[in-house]
Amino acid sequence: MLLAKGNPVIGICLIENRHTGIHARKHMGNYKNWGMKILSIHHTVRSPKRARTAFVSALALIVSGPAFAAETDESGVVEEVVVTGELRSQPGENVESVLGFSKSLLELPRSASTVSFEQIERFNIKDIDELIVLAPGSFTQSFFGVAGSLDVRGTPGETYFRGVRRLDNPGNYPTPIGAADRIDIVRGPASPIFGPSKIGGYLNFEPKSARASGGQYLDQNEGEISYTTGSWDKSVITAEVGGPASVAGRDFGFYVYAELEDSDSYYDNTATEQTLLQASFDMDVTDRLRIEWGGMYHDYEGNQVAGWNRLTQDLIDNGTYITGTAIPLDTNGDGSISHQEFDVNGDGFTDLNPFRFDFLSGAPGGALTPGSPETLADLQVLIGDTSLLQLQNVGTTKLDGSNVAVAADDTLQNEALVLYFDIIYEFDSGMRLKNQLYYEEYENLNENAYGFSQFHDTYVIENKLILSGDFESRGLKTSWQLSPSLRYTDFEHGDDYTNEYFDRRDLTMPSTALDRRLLATRIDDDYTEYYIGDYMNFGIAALVDLDWDMGLNITAGIRWDTIDMESRQPVDKLLFASSNNFCPVPGCENASASDDFDGVSWTFSVSYETPWGVRPYFTAAEQSTIIAGQGAEVTTGNIASGGAFDTSELIELGIKGSFLDNKLYMALSWYEQERTDFSAQSIVTNQSTETTGYEFEARWQATDRFLMTAGWSQIEVVNLSTLQSGFRFSFIGSDDLPNIPGDALYGGTLGGNILRPGESGARRAGMPENVFTLTGTYDFTDNFAGHFSVVDAEEVPSSFSGSVELPSYTLLNLGAVYYTENWQFSLNVKNVTDEEYFRANFPNLFGGTIVLPELPRHYTATLKYNF
Repeated sequence: MLLAKGNPVIGICLIENRHTGIHARKHMGNYKNWGMKILSIHHTVRSPKRARTAFVSALALIVSGPAFAAETDESGVVEEVVVTGELRSQPGENVESVLGFSKSLLELPRSASTVSFEQIERFNIKDIDELIVLAPGSFTQSFFGVAGSLDVRGTPGETYFRGVRRLDNPGNYPTPIGAADRIDIVRGPASPIFGPSKIGGYLNFEPKSARASGGQYLDQNEGEISYTTGSWDKSVITAEVGGPASVAGRDFGFYVYAELEDSDSYYDNTATEQTLLQASFDMDVTDRLRIEWGGMYHDYEGNQVAGWNRLTQDLIDNGTYITGTAIPLDTNGDGSISHQEFDVNGDGFTDLNPFRFDFLSGAPGGALTPGSPETLADLQVLIGDTSLLQLQNVGTTKLDGSNVAVAADDTLQNEALVLYFDIIYEFDSGMRLKNQLYYEEYENLNENAYGFSQFHDTYVIENKLILSGDFESRGLKTSWQLSPSLRYTDFEHGDDYTNEYFDRRDLTMPSTALDRRLLATRIDDDYTEYYIGDYMNFGIAALVDLDWDMGLNITAGIRWDTIDMESRQPVDKLLFASSNNFCPVPGCENASASDDFDGVSWTFSVSYETPWGVRPYFTAAEQSTIIAGQGAEVTTGNIASGGAFDTSELIELGIKGSFLDNKLYMALSWYEQERTDFSAQSIVTNQSTETTGYEFEARWQATDRFLMTAGWSQIEVVNLSTLQSGFRFSFIGSDDLPNIPGDALYGGTLGGNILRPGESGARRAGMPENVFTLTGTYDFTDNFAGHFSVVDAEEVPSSFSGSVELPSYTLLNLGAVYYTENWQFSLNVKNVTDEEYFRANFPNLFGGTIVLPELPRHYTATLKYNF
């Protein structure tokens, strides 16, 4: 609140429950004639009871405004006015997760969005993939149906928790969002203050439990309980409570959140069981020393969903599926096919996965061009007898979207633990010292009958010290930060993907010994890759922010990192004595590797606040990145070749503005970002890419009752290694060889290099060039509100070859909420028009063979009680 003598300005609470909020505004209007100006609405209140308490406090402040203003003026204490708008939709809250400084989105010279808990609840956002409706540039391809991390600007992003980078999670488990008070979506690499990061961008979760700082001032415990049901036996229970307590005579606040889910799914053999517990505590040890601590426990059990196999354009357009069974290979009758049983000829190689690099199309590298003239006879000349790949009892049928490549005993299990402990000390001089201690671990098991399994056993511990301060002189405010940090990661990771065959199974039948492979994780042997190791990252960063009264702002920062990496392979557990299928000769593998890497990251931004509320900005940055895999592992091959560490570059131009008395926020940006070394990449988590595009976002509080948002993104992602070589390895789908019947190859998998000439041919598949979004919510009465959201995505190739095109779609969601003083009921219908649409599934590698059919029309209903 900003109180100035002779011109008192009163800040008052924004009430989440709209009927209370409107009531507060009506009373506020009665006091406008007292010569007081009400500028902003800041603190969020979670229940009607808390709303009444906050309103009474604000009313008392209004009445005593002049006297209090004089005291504030004499003390020289001036607090910032923050405008957040309905559902905290306007960019008034300070966001430290972008540059490290406390700035609002309007002030930040970067493209970013925030999504509040109120918006998540109102628009019924249940996983991070649905954040696209409120965050342009975050359209995400399917990672086998698991919403682990967003694709930001068309490339895999990262997840942060309270400003600290979490362990990699491309598809290890769905990232829970129900416990978030706010999610920050930052596009482009992180600021140097946060350490090495990926090029695309990241999400930062500010947990609900962070509200302990508000909870400590409550007179009594308050919270809520909710139950959600819906299509396919959805069942979710949540409970949260915050309030005051004391330890050793010192008052402190707490907030605890719990969530339990036991739900079925639209997809066959798919269900979700998960437990989420989150707690945080905030305690003022002295007037200058504060501690914050807490943690999160997440136990998840479900499965990945590969989607439809035997992909053709006819399957997408008409639902026509090729049926037929694979030739039996389970010679010992144990119900599964081992790697050794796949080796029918006994020559040490698989006989169902012929990799070809000499197609008749004659492209460089022997690559296949789409529409290549090969016939089955031509292919047999190249690779020999193909009879083992031929299906039996071939036919066609219509396939339902729920019939997917998931076996009854497929599983995805993940147990994660996060702990944190922060110490904050405020010096007499105004400087601030903050020490953040962070620990995270997860154990992950992923098993799929079609031939893929993996495990991770990884933990990370990070300690970051931040010394900060600011000073003012002659119209210039200077803020600075100095931060050394130490981060240690320990990993053990195994992958099993040799003899991974999606197409052997007929989806009209259950998984049987015809398609089930004996998985390495069940026998603890025959892994394709297995790494044990660790890496230590020491870094030191310095940032400065210069803010002139005349509107100019400059932010600059620099960081130096050094990383000591070690990784080894237990060769006795590998199927081949190598790190992948392409090194079957003993002695050719990198059994162990270690090395040190170092690099410099920097950022520079300049912006200008014009008198009419428009802020143009420019940002240039270079950021270090660690090339780690799905379980945060670093491969021996990448360490030995020097490809375990790289840098990313960003150029961004943008313009932001807040208009109509801070009721309309708009932002437009153009960017170009790329990884500097095309050979350093992880195909799963950190590909070498160059991305260019535009992003637009608007949020308009049209009236006290009506809020609208709009977004647009245009993205082009080019894979640099593909552009440099002219071709790309991929698994080859039926439509890539139009003169060969698909059933002639579905008993195995054909792989090889594919060529699409020119820069357009190196574009990442599965990513729509243009995505448009629109949302709106309207309060019809003080107790009833409705909302809608629309996502419109362009058609897109399913695979790198482009032989199968996924159609454009428009997704419409509708919902309504009714609330009383203590109760709230909401009903939401998603995909109202029952649009049939698809998402590419790991498109650059598997996009020609599998695709994920998305959910048809479905609903959720939630009943919530506030106390």
